[in-house]
Amino acid sequence: MTNTMAVGKKETSQEAGMVQVNAGLYAELEARGVVYQVTGVELREEMSKKAVTVYCGIDPTADSLHLGHLMGIITMRRFQLAGHRVIAVVGGATGLIGDPSGKSQERNLLDREKIEQNVRGISQVVSRFLDFDGPNAAQLANNIRWYESMNVLEFLRDVGKHFTINYMISKDSVKTRLEDREHGLSYTEFSYMLLQGYDFYYLNREHHCNLQIGGADQWGNITAGTELIRRQGASVGKASETVWGLTWPLLTKADGTKFGKSESGAVWLTADKTSPYQFYQFLVRTSDADVISLLNYLTFLEVAEIERLAELVKTQPEKREAQQALARELTVLVHGEAEYQKAKAAAEALFGQNLKTLDSTTLLEVFADAPSTECERSEVQVGLSLVDLLVRTHLSSSKGEARKDIQGGGVYVNNSRVTDVAMQIGISDLIDQKHLVLRKGKKNQHLVAFK
Repeated sequence: MTNTMAVGKKETSQEAGMVQVNAGLYAELEARGVVYQVTGVELREEMSKKAVTVYCGIDPTADSLHLGHLMGIITMRRFQLAGHRVIAVVGGATGLIGDPSGKSQERNLLDREKIEQNVRGISQVVSRFLDFDGPNAAQLANNIRWYESMNVLEFLRDVGKHFTINYMISKDSVKTRLEDREHGLSYTEFSYMLLQGYDFYYLNREHHCNLQIGGADQWGNITAGTELIRRQGASVGKASETVWGLTWPLLTKADGTKFGKSESGAVWLTADKTSPYQFYQFLVRTSDADVISLLNYLTFLEVAEIERLAELVKTQPEKREAQQALARELTVLVHGEAEYQKAKAAAEALFGQNLKTLDSTTLLEVFADAPSTECERSEVQVGLSLVDLLVRTHLSSSKGEARKDIQGGGVYVNNSRVTDVAMQIGISDLIDQKHLVLRKGKKNQHLVAFK
């Protein structure tokens, strides 16, 4: 059961330090290239001595998360495995506003009902990666809980007074949008920085959270939080608890495009949006220029093993061992070992394996882009001539050509070569008793469905 944070329940620093911490986590993050910016180098020493409480925010812009979100989830998991406490904050409140960071124009605003639906979906995804039981159990929070009872006057008086306009427009996320005369920046989005800053302040005050992590585009929002905590302490005449911010590099491909986007859209972490096979295929096609950084950022392979794979990328790139490792590690992590094995078998089926080992769902995914033909099931019950089928699917232009193609060894049924021109297709030849794959030569594939 997900441990959902209750408002007002404070936890002592002693409770947060019950678990033995891995003193080498910060060094590992550096070795993997995860540390991009940090507000104070003393964070390394702090993390080596005792558990910190770290939070990472997730915007509920959809009811699932995509591959680009995995950086934050994996980093939270690294902290938890190292003995630190993790709070995943799903922005039910800030999602109503929209974060301008990294955006060229304002997001479409979602209504409360849609946001709540998205929060539920995201919570289910996050629950698969973090451990919500045990002495350093992760917690899941929705920031609508600490905003729904606050009015605008309270917010302006208690939070807005600590920030000057000059401070806010100096942040890159704001400055970039202000320079865009076509789209500009609404006051709604301009206020987002203060809301995220207050999130950090609230979690620090109520749950002793002393570290916020996020992508490099979140630096302005994160430092707004550290500044608010400092100024709130100063306003009441006492030193505030030391807090930190840490960011990782933006997850982009070598060509500058966002990682986690395919030609057909985002690569999701839930099978109903992106199948395990499609997920696997996206990763196994990763470029040599990107694969090593992704192995470091997103997998739990040892750094030494990744260095070995990096050498193979240089010396034997045709083997694509690094890509295979990335696809294996992430498909198992996201979808499980069984789905990984099915996706791997489906991929291998395209290169000479027996297609009859595949189920219909996977087969249709593998040959989604191949031309197809529908036939009556009754035809194979009495026997359907392979020669006739080659003509019907236009793989051969005539029966005479079909016979020559078969005799020449260029025709395959379910990836098995056929040389018998008298072959009759029967029920036993069908994949999952529904489909047949014809191939002529190396590349001309055709899917036949028997209805």
